[in-house]
Amino acid sequence: MITFRQRIRTAAVAVLTFSALTACGGSSGSGNDAIEYWLWDSAQQPGYQKCADAFEKANPGLRIHISQYGWDAYWSKLTAGFIADTAPDVFTDHLSKFAQYVDLKVLRPLDDLGPTSDIQDGDYQEGLAELWKGQDGKRYGAPKDWDTIAMFYDGAALKAAGVDPAELQSLTWNPQDGGTFEKLVAHLTIDAKGVRGDEPGFDKSNVKTHGLASEGSGGGGWGQTQWSAFTGSAGWQATDKNPWGTRFNLDQPELQDTLSWYFGLVQKGYMASYEEIGGANAIGTDKQIQSGTAAMGLSGSWMISTFSKLTDAGGKKLDIGIAPTPIGPTGKRASMFNGLADSVTTLSKQPENSAKWVKFLSDEECQNIIGQSGVVFPARPAGTELAIAFNKNERKLDVTPFTQQVEEKTTFLFPVTTNAADIAALMAPRFDAVYIGSSPITSLTKLNGQLNDLFKVAQ
Repeated sequence: MITFRQRIRTAAVAVLTFSALTACGGSSGSGNDAIEYWLWDSAQQPGYQKCADAFEKANPGLRIHISQYGWDAYWSKLTAGFIADTAPDVFTDHLSKFAQYVDLKVLRPLDDLGPTSDIQDGDYQEGLAELWKGQDGKRYGAPKDWDTIAMFYDGAALKAAGVDPAELQSLTWNPQDGGTFEKLVAHLTIDAKGVRGDEPGFDKSNVKTHGLASEGSGGGGWGQTQWSAFTGSAGWQATDKNPWGTRFNLDQPELQDTLSWYFGLVQKGYMASYEEIGGANAIGTDKQIQSGTAAMGLSGSWMISTFSKLTDAGGKKLDIGIAPTPIGPTGKRASMFNGLADSVTTLSKQPENSAKWVKFLSDEECQNIIGQSGVVFPARPAGTELAIAFNKNERKLDVTPFTQQVEEKTTFLFPVTTNAADIAALMAPRFDAVYIGSSPITSLTKLNGQLNDLFKVAQ
């Protein structure tokens, strides 16, 4: 009989390289009496420490120990922890990982734990809580926050180009000529001699400022901060159904025509090449805008705090603005809708206490604490309103381009499927090759067949 440990080990080897596993130690630990809680976002740690303090005050005798790791180290350390029995009691979960963890039976159904058995879908933003239910109908994550995509821009770059920020509210795009969106991107692009992308004599091989930032090919995360807003507004969806799709749509013209246009911006000099942004270790849109190598770019609402703190080389705060994603061929704009949740591991020695902490994280008190920090949009609507108000009053930043996608119902869900690690392993190098230009768009048709074949293998 294959043991629990063997199942995890086999799956982990498929997800991680041996070097990644051996580089990870066990949980830092703080004693068996503390509930171990892991997260990856350093910007959110202060807010959750306040939640931990409030939880401990309300629950004498229970303590929370929070550990924060960077994104890559977080997941490799977590996987190693499942193998070595050093995983935390509770961790921040992501939809791209969730399905595989459910398959591997390393998450406890929250329905089976007293404190979390009464979580109600209707307490959170519409559709958010349902994402964290497995194919068995059980809940494996309690919603903590949600995110959408919008466009950050450098106000000074727009002013220098003679562009009124109001123009960004009604941009349109199409895969034939890029519409008014591409016209703006071209105008914001400047070569080394100061010639703009829409002016005679523009040198696309020697660009100082690209009109649009790039965050890589997007193959590892369904183009969330790269091309998903465009494919979504073209009417494309990744799978036959979501969540738990088993047939993929990478062979459809809505995707391939859109990506042909999107990656074509690189050939025109309007968007940075794969090499310029550092290849697979791409520097983010925030750094590109801060350095002046990009005038604007798509990114997620979880980056609001980071963008609000950007300064120029002299330490002066940048004039950062936010605009909605452009309207596509469907006549609507679009944004991927994603959300994080907190999960309890099967390795927890104190599952009921861990569930009590998870319930507190998803309840009004903690959600309001996080909303008042303005770092993310909490899962509860009241917390979201607090985050909007914080950004407006404290940062003088209008974040409604993110929230209007939810209000106008122009969002689509992050694809949730089983075999997520295998899917990402196949997609990432293929999309990189398309971005680089060493592989044609039509190669995604073969990739589509490979993804579909994953679901033909007997479970």
